[in-house]
Amino acid sequence: MSKEPVTFDQLAVFLAIVETGSFSGAARRLSRAQSAVSYAIANLERLLELELFDRTGRKPVLTEAGHALVEEARAVNGQVDKLLARAGQMRGGVEPRLALAVDVFFPMPIVLDALAAFRDHYPSIPVHLRVEALGAVAQLVVDGTVQFGVSAPLDEFPAGIERKPLMPIELVTVCAAAHPLAQIEGPLTMTHLREHTQLVLTDRSALTAGRDNAVAGDDNWRLADLPAKLACLLAGFGWGNMPTHMVADDLAAGRLVRLQVSEWGLEPYSVQISVIHRASSPPGPAGRWLIEVLERQDAPDAR
Repeated sequence: MSKEPVTFDQLAVFLAIVETGSFSGAARRLSRAQSAVSYAIANLERLLELELFDRTGRKPVLTEAGHALVEEARAVNGQVDKLLARAGQMRGGVEPRLALAVDVFFPMPIVLDALAAFRDHYPSIPVHLRVEALGAVAQLVVDGTVQFGVSAPLDEFPAGIERKPLMPIELVTVCAAAHPLAQIEGPLTMTHLREHTQLVLTDRSALTAGRDNAVAGDDNWRLADLPAKLACLLAGFGWGNMPTHMVADDLAAGRLVRLQVSEWGLEPYSVQISVIHRASSPPGPAGRWLIEVLERQDAPDAR
């Protein structure tokens, strides 16, 4: 086989003939003389050392070798189109890639719907998603690992971080229906809570290491993610605070019970989820587009 490279133009001509069914149709589609189309295909066949079309009839017919190469030619052509589209976006200031971090409290269906819309709007931009807890989202933003984050509130955000409210997320204190706390009538006190194991999320970021959020006492289990916390709650190993949208079905089915705590107020409470980014490096057009999609979403109806 010749060392002379096959060109993208030759593949485009090959596909145009396949799709239009004739050399003349390909010439019209590509706005070229039919002789130029014939020359391009002859060169492609010479380079591949294969006959791609049987030209003995009125119309060219793919040979067995031609059939075998059509899908690969389409794949290469698609990659070239993707490369050109991505280069055009970058010339317009669009980010070559988008990385974001989302707090575990934020509803994943909202995130996934927004990312599906992003994929349709910016199909050539790869997305890198991180789902983290507590201070880990802000840590990734500070480090520059992600362009922006969807963060739960912190006692204090790092200097140089800008934030914009996105939506409130309701939290509720719960335990299993068979747990001793569920058997107590009336509102609970912190003394009641401290007598039982609390299930809390582990903050794995250096940014907020050593800070405890809503931890009632020393008897607690530290868990890395909300599914693990929910499994422990359902198994009756303790009590804890959960996003209401994650436990609504379990509350409705009676598997979990909402606990009213006098010191925390008798109703579920909300935390404000915010979009955060470095002030020195705000999101580009693609990031802003995704943030706008997230802003148009409604907070989950947990009641």
